[in-house]
Amino acid sequence: MISAAVVAAAIGFVPTAAQAADQPTERQGSASARIDAATAAAAKSAVFRSPAERTVRKSAGAAAQNGAGLSVGLVASGTSAHGITLESQITTAAGSAVRVDIDWGDGRTDTEQVTRTGLLTSKHTFAAVGKHKVTVTLTDRDNHVTATNSVEVQALGSRFTPHAPTRLLDTRSGIGGSNRPVAPYGVARVKVGGNSGIPADATAVALNVTVVDARSGGHITAYPSGSEQPDTSNVNFVAGQTVPNMTIVPVGADGYVELVNRSFGDVDLLADVTGYFSRSASAGGYTPLDPFRIVDSRTGQGAWGQVAGQSTFDVQVAGGGAVPASGVTAVALNVTATAPRGAGHLTVFPSGQPAPDTSNVNFRTGQTIANSVIVPVGPDGRISVRNGSWDPADVIVDVVGYYSPGSKAAYRPVNPTRLHDSREWDFPVPGQDYRWLPLADGKPWITAYVLNTTVTETRGDGHLSVAPDPHFWADYKAGPVAKPTPPNSSNLNWTAGTTVPNLVQATTGKTGVIDFWNRGWDPTHLVVDMFGLYEQN
Repeated sequence: MISAAVVAAAIGFVPTAAQAADQPTERQGSASARIDAATAAAAKSAVFRSPAERTVRKSAGAAAQNGAGLSVGLVASGTSAHGITLESQITTAAGSAVRVDIDWGDGRTDTEQVTRTGLLTSKHTFAAVGKHKVTVTLTDRDNHVTATNSVEVQALGSRFTPHAPTRLLDTRSGIGGSNRPVAPYGVARVKVGGNSGIPADATAVALNVTVVDARSGGHITAYPSGSEQPDTSNVNFVAGQTVPNMTIVPVGADGYVELVNRSFGDVDLLADVTGYFSRSASAGGYTPLDPFRIVDSRTGQGAWGQVAGQSTFDVQVAGGGAVPASGVTAVALNVTATAPRGAGHLTVFPSGQPAPDTSNVNFRTGQTIANSVIVPVGPDGRISVRNGSWDPADVIVDVVGYYSPGSKAAYRPVNPTRLHDSREWDFPVPGQDYRWLPLADGKPWITAYVLNTTVTETRGDGHLSVAPDPHFWADYKAGPVAKPTPPNSSNLNWTAGTTVPNLVQATTGKTGVIDFWNRGWDPTHLVVDMFGLYEQN
């Protein structure tokens, strides 16, 4: 039975206080510092070089001998999803004026003038992700010499290609190479790159990871193969539980993602892919949206009454709300099952095809549970939702963004990083209040973050809502601000004494500040882990 408080919160009828509760600003600044450190570490892998020895010189005339030493060495570094910094180490004849022409390989050029040996630093933003050949040409007109060097570069961004929901791992049946449960603190390796039509150079993957029949409590951490295990979590569970959670995780250089079982008991694991990120310019960028509801079977929105067991209904997504009517390849959703009359699961898939043998939301009788979903859109702009239970259940669907070739923001994966843990200061989020984090303060080019949010040490029932804040960080530092209106959407639901995670693709809005609302009546601790971000440049 769901409490009246939870029902009221889910529908959005809970009153709010006049202003935000006190929240020390120095605790928020640490999140920004951790983001900067994580993105800087990820950028170290994107350095491209062409030494001066590769310079090709052409000369003419008697004076050419004076310019024989003309050369340029190139070092390029990825700085953002679309941007690079190019350092040109130029060597010239003494006193010679040299024109520097930079062909960025995308139809655009820059021209500089130098008069002596030295380092020239240039910045560029590519419209498309992927590889570009950058060519630098030096022209010494006095000595009739040109010198050219080139380097192939790529920025840090990736774009999304939807994939038909497909199971890559099932330790119960041997899909993915193992038919045994994952041992305590053992690792399951999931082949992603080069598997099931996913290209070998995929940079990240959208996986729905499900824990089945856990033998003890614990959590699963997903991370790229070849990297250290991070201090983050993706799926939290208790003994006997079957629970899923969506992840967007970088793919290791060998094409694998690893899942570590951080518990004292065996667990069976499932991993279902719904899409992948790559540096293909033909793939889709991301447009985040303020969350809005398109299905609530409790009120007749999108579905009339509880969804019958073993039945499917379609939802028109393209053209709804802020989602364009055409050109959308996939949508990012939060899907909630509530008041189910029996145990089962929900499967979300593109319309016009049979339901796949995968699951997105698993539930027990009477349980309210949510999960993030990225799903391809059918040719008619619809998605399908199937209730795999034998009994009816209510279904709620909130849209948080969409992918399309015309969307500008590309995904920049980073190694999983913990941004906030209220347990560090014994600073839980009060009931009917919110925690604000300035994750993109002063960085308007960041449009959204991929986060895993977890509530723990919950003292009552409730749900979490994540939404952009109308206030800037400077407003909070200057003094009390008017409390924002909480959104009419939910990201995860909990009952007293549980630990519940869920992936959130959180839009940064107009201010770069993101709010995490505790829509229950009792305090709860909040943990926020970052897995990547979307950048427009």
